[in-house]
Amino acid sequence: MSRTAPSPVRARSTLRRRLLGLLLTAGLVLALVVVGAGYVLARVVDRQDAVTQTYFEAITQADGAYIQLIDAETAVRGFALTGDEVTLEPYERSVGDDLSFRTLAERERENGSAPELTSAAQAAADAGRRWNEEFALPVMEQVRSGGTAAVTTAEIEAGRVLFDDARAAAEVYLALLREHRAAAVEELSTWTLVAAAAVVVLVLAAVAVGVVLWVTLRRWILAPLGDLAADARAVASGELGHSVDATGPGEIAALAEDVERMRVALVTEVRAVESSRAEIAEAHDQLTSQAEELRRSNRDLEQFAYVASHDLQEPLRKVASFTQLLQKRYGGQLDERADQYIDFAVDGAKRMQRLINDLLGFSRVGRVGGEVTDVDLEQVLADALDNLDERIAETGAVVTHDALPTVQGEEPLLVQLLQNLVGNAVKFRHPDRPPAVHLSARRVGDEWEIECRDNGIGIDPQYAERVFVIFQRLHAKEVYEGTGIGLALCKKIVEFHGGRIWIEPSTDVGTRILWTLPAPAPAPAPAPAAAAEAVTADAD
Repeated sequence: MSRTAPSPVRARSTLRRRLLGLLLTAGLVLALVVVGAGYVLARVVDRQDAVTQTYFEAITQADGAYIQLIDAETAVRGFALTGDEVTLEPYERSVGDDLSFRTLAERERENGSAPELTSAAQAAADAGRRWNEEFALPVMEQVRSGGTAAVTTAEIEAGRVLFDDARAAAEVYLALLREHRAAAVEELSTWTLVAAAAVVVLVLAAVAVGVVLWVTLRRWILAPLGDLAADARAVASGELGHSVDATGPGEIAALAEDVERMRVALVTEVRAVESSRAEIAEAHDQLTSQAEELRRSNRDLEQFAYVASHDLQEPLRKVASFTQLLQKRYGGQLDERADQYIDFAVDGAKRMQRLINDLLGFSRVGRVGGEVTDVDLEQVLADALDNLDERIAETGAVVTHDALPTVQGEEPLLVQLLQNLVGNAVKFRHPDRPPAVHLSARRVGDEWEIECRDNGIGIDPQYAERVFVIFQRLHAKEVYEGTGIGLALCKKIVEFHGGRIWIEPSTDVGTRILWTLPAPAPAPAPAPAAAAEAVTADAD
């Protein structure tokens, strides 16, 4: 149910909003620390890779190229002195090897190294190329064509100068590489310290965030919930006057207000119960008085039944007897009007006797209790047909039935039920055909549904309920005799057995009356020991 008036809790910031802001702040702090730590780690990895990979490989290759340059120069000078081709093996190996300053210069350019490193590598490569082109190749050609004497001392000195230039350029390149590597090592040390500090900061930040979260959650959630739980326990222990205070964020305060409203409603209900307890006590007193009055009324009813069955019927029998005697002795001796009056008196006395007997039977249903047993409807129908034997024989009625079940009930009442239904079917027969009555049954859950179908005059559907009301007649008593109690008595008997009775529209002719009766309870399963004893007894 929506609230029409704004609650004070609405003014408070909601717990969801507070937690969202707190978590966003904590996440932002941790994210910044993690990003910083990631950057520091990336720098450490980069510097470590530069020290252990880039500069290490560059210095190793530069040292190799420097050694090959020295070996090549030594090989060329030896060949110039001896003319032996074997001495040129170091030179030829250096020429065919990729570890040259030219290759190093190209690698520096491809890697985007510092301009000074690229320039130094290129200078070393150019100096080595000049020594090779201006000294090594011409000297080897002269020696091969003119022998060792073809090379002059001046040419040897010029070659030494060119080689010194190449060696100096190579040493400059090596020195620069070592300087850059030393700088990278220093940066690596610095970033390693920074990384350690970042890890410490990350740990401290995580601890700080955890502490802040714990303190905040304890203040925003645990403490208000603890107060609310204490108030609720106080109310639950019976202190209904203890108010529940709304504290904490919006949701918890709203919950506290709901609990307070529940407490107020409970107090109201308790007061209402207490106020109605007196009414209940008064009603109990009234019920007791009414029960006593009902018992007195039942005693009076029983007394009336006794009077009706004895005291009332005794003078009625005398009236009927003497009226019939008067009719027998003086019938035809008086005038026609006197004979008519005597007939009226005799008929009225008989109808009065039938009415009193039917009323007594109707009043006894459910009041004079018999034994409820399993009753075979086949036998019940046979007893009812015996009672109706004379009427059935007079009308030529044919009563058939399917297999009828066993039900629970009082056998005398069920005999009267079938006797009334079959008797009605015979009484309200069609004048153009002999009466035919058929009974059938089918199981519906825990009940048996029984049907009585006839080919009589039928009942208009609009009167399907009216016929079960006591004293309700659809035909004049001059046409069909009766007191109007028969079907009402049938309904009372069926309802006494916990069933219901109704009329279904007939698709052909006649009437279809259906009613339900309880099926017998299933027999309990025998205990294992009893079953074993029974088996043993059978075996014996």
